[in-house]
Amino acid sequence: MTIMSQWRAAILVAGLLSTGFTPALAQDGQRVTITGEISDTWCSISGLMFAKGTAHHQCAVWCALGGIPVSIRDAGGNLYLVLKIGDDEDSVANPRVARMATHEVSVDGELLERDGVKYLLVDRIADDKGVITMTHEEYGIQPFGN
Repeated sequence: MTIMSQWRAAILVAGLLSTGFTPALAQDGQRVTITGEISDTWCSISGLMFAKGTAHHQCAVWCALGGIPVSIRDAGGNLYLVLKIGDDEDSVANPRVARMATHEVSVDGELLERDGVKYLLVDRIADDKGVITMTHEEYGIQPFGN
């Protein structure tokens, strides 16, 4: 994080605290099974890339290995930020996670929510269908969004 980014973050936090804003408390986790596509959060949230299927596979691998957090997007478009998979110590820049980029998976784990963000502590990958079949031919090359 650059010095300028740190200042901006500090100013934002100070502004929120001065307005009386207090973040919601974390909820107790619940056991869930989530099915969806593994993707990087940067392309999913920013809209820079459409972040779906084989047309996005290589970018998702690069983002995952570069430290961008990985999420699972379900059929309804909900994003679940993966904090940990199994006994792995972390999921940031984790080759195991990167190898699953754009795979359609079903996972069992604990769902935690805070401030509208859904987080997953994945206990196990119940099913891995591999890379889903969406291709550049179906979606075209779209490096800057839908």
